[in-house]
Amino acid sequence: MKALMFGWEFPPHILGGLGTASYGLIKGMSRHKDIDITLVLPKPWGDEDQSFLKIIAANKVPIVWQEPDRKFLKDSLEGRISSDEYYHFRNCICEDNRYIGTNGIGSVEFSGRYPDNLLEEIRNYEAVAGVVCRSNNFDIIHSHDWLTYDAGVKAKQITGKPLVIHVHATDFDRSRGNVNPTVYNIEKYGMDMADHIITVSNMTRDTVINKYHIDPRKVTTVHNAVTPLSREILDIKPNNNTGDKIVTFLGRITMQKGPEFFVQAARQVLQRTPNVRFVMAGGGDKMAEMVDLASAYGIVDRFHFTGFLKGKEVYEMLKSSDLYIMPSVSEPFGISPLEAMQCGVPTIVSKQSGCAEILSKVIKVDFWDIDAMADAIHSIVTNDAFAEYLKVEGKKEVDEIKWEYAGDKVINVYNQVLGYK
Repeated sequence: MKALMFGWEFPPHILGGLGTASYGLIKGMSRHKDIDITLVLPKPWGDEDQSFLKIIAANKVPIVWQEPDRKFLKDSLEGRISSDEYYHFRNCICEDNRYIGTNGIGSVEFSGRYPDNLLEEIRNYEAVAGVVCRSNNFDIIHSHDWLTYDAGVKAKQITGKPLVIHVHATDFDRSRGNVNPTVYNIEKYGMDMADHIITVSNMTRDTVINKYHIDPRKVTTVHNAVTPLSREILDIKPNNNTGDKIVTFLGRITMQKGPEFFVQAARQVLQRTPNVRFVMAGGGDKMAEMVDLASAYGIVDRFHFTGFLKGKEVYEMLKSSDLYIMPSVSEPFGISPLEAMQCGVPTIVSKQSGCAEILSKVIKVDFWDIDAMADAIHSIVTNDAFAEYLKVEGKKEVDEIKWEYAGDKVINVYNQVLGYK
């Protein structure tokens, strides 16, 4: 079986969990000898591991092109495109490829990131998909996250091959409910056109069914997993010579991740447990606000902001931590708690996270319940026996959450869609 996948990021160049999840899933699927996966990326950097898949660089694919509809893109960015208008625009493109004209022949440049002109890059990526699908043999199409849905639909319409879309998050998660209508339209269009939908948690499945009005029979949950640690990571030694307990938040400092609740809980903990340091590791649009909040609470001397961490730096931070917290407001899954547990770090997650559905050896709190979060932190950093229990049992639990099992479930979905069983 041959799968043509569309993705947006891939290790070692990742900006969030999407690349990590894509890598783990594809590697888990590749253990099946009868699966052959080709992944299209906007801009690979050349140092990706291709031992278990083939990568196509969208920025190297020659296409015949013309400038996109600038007014449509501007109106989309400003939320002035209705669902009906979006569907009409997409249908026109599918009928006559009017955005692929005779203005030039060449490849399209992509940033490999999430730039201000993201919608334009999504359109260009779709154009490339129309070329790629004509020059590759495959049985099924698999699109990862909303950025690639239009590309997957394009490939389906050209080839007639079935489309599976993988919902790693929705705009309801990213925006705390303040949904961008253009992003919603892209998500809804992809879900409607897909032959089947995979979600990373039951929480996300419920969102797809209830917010996007999708038939439940069309939606299957495949929980994410975690990649076993390499010898290099296993050999990292903890680096905490302060004598204080280290409590860590690691992720994007954005509205979705609930960083303010972490700072508020830290304030309460420090009022009764002074020998604790709090670390906010990551970057994002709310970072400056969090620095100001810590300063306003008078705890900035016990609070540290590391900026964005990547690769080995992430595990150096985790291994130096005594406690990890993910207080996300709406987290479709959340792989970082599993990574912390692999490192033997006691973990607290919000009940509003998909990983809470499969983890039992963690502490679960509502993201908004600052009192409960502070109590949990205090209990773990002051009770060595409790911390040791979470450390040992958490690692046992997470070591059994494997990508190969998730890969088996995805291949079962493929077989179902293709009518093989």
